[in-house]
Amino acid sequence: MHKKVAVMHSSAVPSRRIYMDWAATAPLCSQAAQAMAPYGIGGIGNIAYGANANSLHSEGRAAFAAMERARADVARCIGARPDELFFTSGATEADDTAIIGLTAAAQRDREARIQGSFVPHIITDTIEHDAIIQPARQLNAEGVQVTFVKPRPDGTVNPEDIRAAMRPNTVLVSVMLANNEVGTIQPVGECARIAHEGGALMHTDAVQALVKMPIDVKDLGVDAMSISSHKICGPKGIGALYLKHGVRCEPLLRGGGQESGVRSGTQNVAGMVGFAAACTALAGDPEAVSAEARRQRILRDRLYQGLFAHSIVHMSVPCETGSDCFLPNIVNVCVEGLESETLILRFDMKGIALSGGSACSSHSLEPSRVLKEIGIDRDLALCSLRFSMGNLTTEEDVDACLAAFEEVLAW
Repeated sequence: MHKKVAVMHSSAVPSRRIYMDWAATAPLCSQAAQAMAPYGIGGIGNIAYGANANSLHSEGRAAFAAMERARADVARCIGARPDELFFTSGATEADDTAIIGLTAAAQRDREARIQGSFVPHIITDTIEHDAIIQPARQLNAEGVQVTFVKPRPDGTVNPEDIRAAMRPNTVLVSVMLANNEVGTIQPVGECARIAHEGGALMHTDAVQALVKMPIDVKDLGVDAMSISSHKICGPKGIGALYLKHGVRCEPLLRGGGQESGVRSGTQNVAGMVGFAAACTALAGDPEAVSAEARRQRILRDRLYQGLFAHSIVHMSVPCETGSDCFLPNIVNVCVEGLESETLILRFDMKGIALSGGSACSSHSLEPSRVLKEIGIDRDLALCSLRFSMGNLTTEEDVDACLAAFEEVLAW
């Protein structure tokens, strides 16, 4: 269990802003900014780099070469082949493409095989990001059979529940690698084995996991994976979908056939280059990723310990000290009697930026769907706080958050 630690009291407003919302978006790293500079990002562009990568002239070929180097760099960071990585406008598009496109391709293949109609079945869980939940609901409304598996109280999906949900017509299973609100790391490898035993494909949303833990698509055994740039200190508006060689996926966007027909549209070469630079800097060395995870895990535990010194603070998930079953950078608690909006604004006035859960739903008046699904009472779920850290977060930042929390409670 967590041990209590002494917390310094201070009435002073922090002399600088402290950013504790890295799970929402991460600040652009210097490597990404420098890599994008020739494209006019932050300066005057160079046409040799800013041309359309599909053009045949010298400028177009230079842009194409830069794009393919970026593809190879990002692919290498997740253990994939370059021809298995397809750039998108972000993880939401990658998730939608995976859920809708893989299901459509599987349905078409089965119908061609049996020469008749086929109703596909897909499985996911109820604590996925909305970029998975919403397209799954859309497919369900259109006649696709969808099973939403409920998580256990600790925020994990039981692989045996996936096994129990499998049907002869199951074509796809999608379970995120790490939850964006409570940080639970899911047993994706085991889920993938179960999916494959039943003849289905396995997709995972790895957006929050990338750079927080070493990732290898072959070790995980997944057929598809979604990742995002802006969560790892790269630019916004660029993401990628990994598709294992030979896996068919119907495109969500149709047009000029770019990205090998998986995603039409003129490629964002500057974004790709920035994504690759951030990925290489932060995820290129698995040993460095593990070392940074250990460092952040210490900060996570220190923050949890300080918060739990107060009896009105309740843990959202049972993240024990030193646990590697949860992401090293996410702390999620509920503060009894104080709603998220009040807490966030009070922290903001103290110079600290954090959130109440997923930033994508921060304007909703409803409590976190994730917290409700793991069994937290609605009134308490309305009082959630999510601190999320990154490679620039320091012990001093954590202590400043704990000191500010004392003042927030005494407001």
